[in-house]
Amino acid sequence: MSCFACFSSNEKRRRSRRHANQRARSPITQRSHPRNENQQRVQANHKAPSPKRTSNETGNNQNVVKVTTNDNIAAQTFTFRELAAITKNFRQTSLIGEGGFGRVYKGKLPKTGQFVAVKQLDRNGMQGNREFLVEVLMLSLLHHPNLVSLIGYCADGDQRLLVYEYMSAGSLEDHLLDLPRGKAPLPWFTRMKIALDAAKGLEYLHDKANPPVIYRDLKSSNILLDKDFNVKLSDFGLAKLGPTGEKTHVSTRVMGTYGYCAPEYQRTGQLTVKSDVYSFGVVLLELITGRRAIDTTKKNRDQNLVNWATPIFKNPHRFTKLADPLLKGDYPEKGLHQAIAVAAMCLNNDASVRPFIRDVVTALSFLGDGSDAIELIDTSTEPSPSPSLNTNKQAKASVDDREQALAEATEWGAASRTSRMSKSMR
Repeated sequence: MSCFACFSSNEKRRRSRRHANQRARSPITQRSHPRNENQQRVQANHKAPSPKRTSNETGNNQNVVKVTTNDNIAAQTFTFRELAAITKNFRQTSLIGEGGFGRVYKGKLPKTGQFVAVKQLDRNGMQGNREFLVEVLMLSLLHHPNLVSLIGYCADGDQRLLVYEYMSAGSLEDHLLDLPRGKAPLPWFTRMKIALDAAKGLEYLHDKANPPVIYRDLKSSNILLDKDFNVKLSDFGLAKLGPTGEKTHVSTRVMGTYGYCAPEYQRTGQLTVKSDVYSFGVVLLELITGRRAIDTTKKNRDQNLVNWATPIFKNPHRFTKLADPLLKGDYPEKGLHQAIAVAAMCLNNDASVRPFIRDVVTALSFLGDGSDAIELIDTSTEPSPSPSLNTNKQAKASVDDREQALAEATEWGAASRTSRMSKSMR
């Protein structure tokens, strides 16, 4: 029942015959971790999706993926009975998350004692069989410290479950947005460390995977954290192989989360790695401001975070208005300015002017290099102002030592802005 090859065969039989001859292999390789030929084989299909995640997708590259019986997928296979046992029959007490895709439960593997997160996909929800297959294969072939590890999966009957490593601190959304009363906010340098880790995860997908992988669903709820606030990107059901050769983009139906999607992708369905860069800019702006990408509790003109912040980008004297009020001014002014400059470039409406994610990693590494001295805040709901205050004072003490690095980052930002202006004047 849990055999992945059997599931793939059933899925193949359900596909219409008129697309049977359109399958093509699209290998995913890792330059830093070469795998054998069997591990790299991915079979693609060019079917078109509806706007929902249960639909198919069109494109010049894969989105329906099938593993041949000879492929060596490292992830374990579980039966539904096994996963029901470790989650206490999916009881409410084991529930740790819920979304349009289904529910996530905490469990413990009996053989190893390892805690895991079990995502049970809603059979009528937003994540369908094809997204399930994509996620299993992507996470089986791609490995990086800033990508969540897939432990295994279950494909018993019509049940679709994914088993991940357990991230004890939950998501970035839990610690940044709509904090409960009494919970200390994330310190500035912790926020920059999270941004840097997320950017490194994207850099791996864009520059180390061959062909590149476009994540397509970067948002605060998909950035998972461990107890030390190390980042792992999760939920790869919408991930798509990027353009290869002379192709500049991949054409797909628009899918993702409103508020995070790049404007050109929303308009045309043309997807590039720069689409991920835009989404990263939205997340970085959330980290800076402590505000949601879309907040319907605010006035109409202020509900969209990017629309609210864009006029302020033009006036550095107003940059402090973008800082999260919960920080109470406890951040380096130059660091704030540089972080805003990076976010503004990532959010440029012209995709060609946006920086590549590797350049973003370089800039953010200057802003986050004080994080090693940070003792991260307690994640309990009790107020804990002292650790946050003390650690930020330590980080501020090292600001002078980072002047040269910040100057270089500022110079990089200025050069990018100059390039953008020259293009707009042509």
